[in-house]
Amino acid sequence: MAERTNAREVLKNVYPLIDTHTHFDAPVFDNDRRQQVEQAYSQGIRHLVLVGYLYQYFDRMYDTQDFINKMSQSSVTKANNQDKCNVTAHIALGLHPFYIKQHTDDHVIQLEQMVIEQRPLAIGEIGLDTFTDAMKQPDVFAKQKRFFAAQLDIAVAHNLPVMLHIRKAHAEALAILKAHKYDAHKLGGIAHSFSGGEQEAKAFVKLGFKLGVTGQITNPNAKKLRRAIQVAVESHGIKCLVIETDCPDMTPTMCQTSDDTHSHDRNIPANLPWVLASLSELLEIPHDKLAKQLWQNSCDALKVDWAYPT
Repeated sequence: MAERTNAREVLKNVYPLIDTHTHFDAPVFDNDRRQQVEQAYSQGIRHLVLVGYLYQYFDRMYDTQDFINKMSQSSVTKANNQDKCNVTAHIALGLHPFYIKQHTDDHVIQLEQMVIEQRPLAIGEIGLDTFTDAMKQPDVFAKQKRFFAAQLDIAVAHNLPVMLHIRKAHAEALAILKAHKYDAHKLGGIAHSFSGGEQEAKAFVKLGFKLGVTGQITNPNAKKLRRAIQVAVESHGIKCLVIETDCPDMTPTMCQTSDDTHSHDRNIPANLPWVLASLSELLEIPHDKLAKQLWQNSCDALKVDWAYPT
């Protein structure tokens, strides 16, 4: 209980934050997306990234981006600051390894065409996933590796950072990254929702990636993850981290409910301060100092120069 009590202190102050990984275009937000954007703004969210996983949903992501950015533009013109809601949405386009059976070679071609025409913020989420037995099948895993390499090629060709999805395949992913010409030190990149151990954490950071920290960090029982984050920071400093909600997944423990409604445990962008709070407590770094550093880390990872709000 002590952890939850301490974490609540973050709600006393609002810090500017970047949600580096969301699926806020998901239908689960269709009924209250406007309210969720407003709530996110009230909790300090100033930028959020909509991250791709299936080609068929890319247009939906752009529709959601337009909705959010038009909200922000209309609020800026209002004289009453209480109505202000200046959240900027960004797009990452990628073909997620878990849905590899649904991807076709044409999707890779169409993905690159969209990159040329609309230039997203990043390529993602891409990588390897052997979470289920089906994903471990040799032909399935071979296709995952082929699509991973192809999308790394696109990132290199168009000078874009990547967002990695690596689940139970860290060694294989690291081998591909080390052999590929993609250089995260130059292009940026995030190991989204990092779930590996101490050695994997240090290995990804050494390659130039930031580690994406989600609401999983709020779980005191996630000892392996929490220790991996601590070790990465001990070795490389707090510059190696960014935070994300991965909404509607990865709901912080203190935001999980016990009711049976359709929104049960749905994560939202406004929950991001809980990740900041738990990370602050884990690393023993003040909220304000950590928030400012995480903002800069996010800009470094995504190769942007977003001014820190004052």
